[in-house]
Amino acid sequence: MNKKIRHLTKAAVIAAVYTVLTLLSGAFGLAYGNVQFRISEAMCILPLFTSAAIPGLTVGCLISNIFSTVNPVDMVIGTLASFLAAVCTRKCRFLTVRGFPFLSLLFPVLFNAVFVGAEIAFFSGADAFIPVFTANALSVGAGEAAVIYTLGTALFFFIRKNDRMGSFLSD
Repeated sequence: MNKKIRHLTKAAVIAAVYTVLTLLSGAFGLAYGNVQFRISEAMCILPLFTSAAIPGLTVGCLISNIFSTVNPVDMVIGTLASFLAAVCTRKCRFLTVRGFPFLSLLFPVLFNAVFVGAEIAFFSGADAFIPVFTANALSVGAGEAAVIYTLGTALFFFIRKNDRMGSFLSD
């Protein structure tokens, strides 16, 4: 198969799965707002395996944020956070602690905490931006960290042990 078509196919599959998992999380009230536990965020480990995850996660986040209950601006801010996190995760994929990319997986946590936390604080209308931002950044970051370091870690090891999945994802 043509390399460009394969890359595009992987990105499309990642975007579709991300969107479905986000909407599933949203059905339980976990995908949007200051408390987020998006199952789809486990997929933020995928840039460790393939560069197709960068556009895949970005487009998946954009489509998912169309349904945001926070603000239409979430389509821009949340998507930008996901894009930057995916790029940084990919660039730092070789930074490991005993073979596990612990530091690389901090990028989705940090970017989502800062960008989404600031977005929620800004649009909350509260007078005291810093305390509201801090509370929201900690809340969003904690949810992201919980997903990344539990479900994302499980997905990471599943992909590494599963030859078929690993070969599909590898660049």
